[in-house]
Amino acid sequence: MTLQRGAFILLFLHAWSVWATVDVTMPESVEVYVGDSAEIPCQYNFTDVNSVPNLVMIQWFVKAERSSMRIRIYYGDDKDTMVDQNTEYSGRIQVTLDQQGTLLSIQEVQLSDEREFFCVVNGLAAGSMESRTHLKVFAPPDAPVISGVETGISVTHEMPSKVATCEARNGFPKPNITWYRNNMPLVPAEGRVNVWTADRAESSGLYSVQSTLEYTVHKEDKDANFSCEVSFFVPGAIRTVESNSVSISIHYPTTMVELWRESPQGLVKEGDTVELRCHGDGNPPPSFIFSREHDPDVDLEGRGSVLMLQAVSRKDSGIYQCRTLDINTRHKVKGEMQLTVHYLDPAVMVPKESEAMFKGEDLTATCNALSSLKTSTIWYKDGKMVSQGNTLHLQDATYEMAGEYVCEVAVPSLPTLHTSGTIHIVVHGGPQLVGEEQEVQLEEAVGRMVNLSCEARGHPAPSITWIFVGSHSWYEVVSKSNDYMTRSVVSVAIDSDISALCNASNDMGADVRAFSVKAMEGSGVIIVVIILCLLLLAILGSVLYFLHKKGKIPCGRSGKQEICKEKTTKDDIVVEMKTETKSEDTVLLKAVNGGKNGPSEQ
Repeated sequence: MTLQRGAFILLFLHAWSVWATVDVTMPESVEVYVGDSAEIPCQYNFTDVNSVPNLVMIQWFVKAERSSMRIRIYYGDDKDTMVDQNTEYSGRIQVTLDQQGTLLSIQEVQLSDEREFFCVVNGLAAGSMESRTHLKVFAPPDAPVISGVETGISVTHEMPSKVATCEARNGFPKPNITWYRNNMPLVPAEGRVNVWTADRAESSGLYSVQSTLEYTVHKEDKDANFSCEVSFFVPGAIRTVESNSVSISIHYPTTMVELWRESPQGLVKEGDTVELRCHGDGNPPPSFIFSREHDPDVDLEGRGSVLMLQAVSRKDSGIYQCRTLDINTRHKVKGEMQLTVHYLDPAVMVPKESEAMFKGEDLTATCNALSSLKTSTIWYKDGKMVSQGNTLHLQDATYEMAGEYVCEVAVPSLPTLHTSGTIHIVVHGGPQLVGEEQEVQLEEAVGRMVNLSCEARGHPAPSITWIFVGSHSWYEVVSKSNDYMTRSVVSVAIDSDISALCNASNDMGADVRAFSVKAMEGSGVIIVVIILCLLLLAILGSVLYFLHKKGKIPCGRSGKQEICKEKTTKDDIVVEMKTETKSEDTVLLKAVNGGKNGPSEQ
């Protein structure tokens, strides 16, 4: 019975296979990030759609890592489904089935899953058919890290020199590195650009790639920026990440040297500290040797690129040079500049220090100071400007012109440069009394004191003597004298008319002034009379006011008029008294105030 049944099945399958076949389709590849889940579809259909067998077997295989063998990871049919045990996919896959296909799901995709997966469909009498899909796994690398060489690169190197290295780590599949100079890609070129790339597999299965750039540098590369860019595959695209930029130190010989004055700013004068600075266009900056053009074999002591000149003088003026000798090319280069130290010599006075002249004479004095710049000269006396220019003219000399004259010489374009000189002028002459009066007339009351003043100018300083006629009581209260002036004040008691002579004299001559004082009599009696009259008027007024209050004086307008008339009469008497004593009153007031009468008041 069993044999008959088996024969029947084979006969059935043979008969069905004549009309039905199976067709299996899968995508060429499936892309996924490492750690994600991947889904691989497998679709199948039969040529005879009206006769689909009830018994279909589905099997999933994976290609072994290091061989061409296949390893089954799943089996399923209409009755049973089974994930094969003891494979690297046990516990990580799921398979779903329907009448049109199957779907393989892989959890937590690993780098080792980068391989081919096979879907085998067995339709019994329809035959067996399979298809395959390549699972591609991607892991983006870390950002690229670039490092430039720390030592300088000389332009004299004829072959490319190492410039920088760039590394991209932990990517899958292997990333690619491209080099850039100032954002322009560098293409390998013999004798100009070399790129060396090395990669390694990490224990994790990821790849790290390191690239080294060798480049023939020129002077123009001193400001260039170099960078690298890593490109890598991701599902359905290619991405890039750029590194930071680095610059490198380019060494090139000095072809030009510049020398200039750093300080002080503006014009240089004697006594200044001068700083000269030298600069060359080479890299690294060379050391410099300083010298002067007229003596180039004598080196000046500088520090690096700086030459300090302390307390310069006019002898330091000239052309200064700085030079360097490039150790690579032996090319001599120098820079130079003109230093001018300005000066102003001490003022030379003519006449020197002191000069004597007679009153009424003329004198010309000069003041000159040798300078490298244009000067201006101003003469001062007692702090006030008296003349401008190198020459001072004194005409018709007076005693007021005597004294010290200061000559100030300055340089307008360099205000801190200035000098000065002095000359003392002495004017000789006889005494000259101050004031135009030859005779002074005064009036003063008897018994009063009067002051007589006499001031004289001259050189040598005059002496003053007094001669009095009519008084024996006088004394000197003020006596002052300097080189050109003498002043004397005497106080005289008035007991009668007085005549006095002030005599000023020196070796050059003499001058005299007369004083006449008229003594005024009776001033004391007049004062007493005036005081008594004022007292009587006060008493009379008091009596009349008292009688009016007591009613002793008749009321009525006529009575008041009589009183007023009587009062008016007394007022006239008072006015008349003042009129008669006018001169005595005036003398009294003057005596009280200590005043003096001039000739116009007599």
